[in-house]
Parts: sequence; C-alpha cells; structure tokens
Amino acid sequence: MRLCRSWLLTMLPAMWLAMLLVLAPPARAADGFVQLDAGRGDARIPVYAMEHAQAGATLILLPGGDAGTGKISNGEPGSGNFLVRSRQLFVDQGFNVLVMFRASDLRLLDFPERISSEHVTEIAHVIDYARSTYGKPVWLVGTSRGTVSATAATIALGSERIAGLVLTSSVTNRKAGAIGTQDLDKITVPTLVVHHKLDACPICVPSQAEALIDRLKNAPQRKFILVEGGSSPQGDPCEARHWHGYPNAEAQTVKLITDWIRQPAS
Repeated sequence: MRLCRSWLLTMLPAMWLAMLLVLAPPARAADGFVQLDAGRGDARIPVYAMEHAQAGATLILLPGGDAGTGKISNGEPGSGNFLVRSRQLFVDQGFNVLVMFRASDLRLLDFPERISSEHVTEIAHVIDYARSTYGKPVWLVGTSRGTVSATAATIALGSERIAGLVLTSSVTNRKAGAIGTQDLDKITVPTLVVHHKLDACPICVPSQAEALIDRLKNAPQRKFILVEGGSSPQGDPCEARHWHGYPNAEAQTVKLITDWIRQPAS
C-alpha cells in the first residue's frame, strides 16, 4: 500500500502537467517580420505577420502612402497608417494578419506602381505565403493608395486566390488606378467599401466611394458602410491621422469590417 501511495504522489505532478497541456489553447506564434521574395533579383517584401490560433481567415493589409514600415521599434513597424496601427485589433477579432510593406528595391510605391504587373506579382507571393502558412481563405484589405493595389490584385488574381476584398478610404478620382477607372465588373468576390463621412481628401470622396457599389455588379455580396465616429483629426486631410484614417474610431471601424467578413451580405 505504501508503494502504491508513493508511486501516486510521484506521478501526480506529471499527470497534472499532461492535463494542462491537453486543456491549454494552442500557443500563438510570435509576431514578427518575414522577408518574402519579390520575384525579381534580390528584392524582398517586408511582411509583418501576426497569427491567431483559431483564425478562420487571413487578412493581408495593404497600407496607403508609400507603404513604408515607419521606424522599426522592438521589431515592430512604427507606421501610423490606419491599417498598420490597427493590426492588433484585426487579430483580436479572430484573424491572422499579414501587413505587406513596400518591396526593398523601391523608393516609392506610388499610383502607377500599384497597378503594375510587378506589384500584382508581389501580392500574389504574399497570398501564396498566407495560404501555405495558415491554410485559410485570404482577404485583401486596402486603405487609401492601398485600395488601388487591392483592387488591381483582385481583378488580376480572381476568386481562386482571393476570398474577398475590403476597400477603406478608397482613391476615387484624379489618380492612376483610381478605383472607378479599374475593371470592377471583373471582381467576383464579396466586396466591402468603407469610408468616413467626413473624409476631406480630394481624391477620396465619400459619395464617389458609395457609387462604386453599383459598378461591382459581379461581386456576389457588396456593401457600402459610412463611418461617422471618431474625434480629434490632425494634419493633412489625406493623411492617416485625419478623418481619412478614422482617428479614435479604429476599433469601431475594424469591428464593422470583421463582422462583415465573417458574414458578407448586401
């Protein structure tokens, strides 16, 4: 009897540890940068990767501006772009997130570059990485100039590679690749268009963004959402801290986006 009791006391810690390992949720991989092949020479695409253990989809976030990372601090991008600064909010809503930045051989990622075949190829490489790494459907989410990239890639790559499209603060006029100038009837995936009611950027007009919905005639689900919340806009109306970038409405806007991704409806 004494032997049995001694054996039980010895084994209890191991038994409890085994039970904890079974009950514990899967560990989340550490967030961090990966450098993906851009498909030309030694050029690399910096991608900041964030994994959610129970994710049902992977979101590729395409920032606006020149798509730079901003200052890297503690291994994290310092860009103030709406999507970059909101990346954790998307993860908290239950998604894997890949933030795609400008390729290493480019000084700028301007409007003409964003509709180029080379840039579409870069996005295709990030999609392939997302699918092979996480095995989940991939959505493209663009903001400002990033909407030009997201739209061009969705048209070129189609529903076999892309599960859905989200356009926030869309570029609507005056620029190469403005959303209304692209072949929107070739988009065949669920598409959400989000804009802030007070966006005063002259190339990103709320009423013109809403009118895009009528052009998305082959998207199986399509919807326009006008955001009205937030506070304290600062700086240039076309920059990320003004209404163009949903200041102090980031959580609200991300929730609207992710709720729709989970259940697209017109």
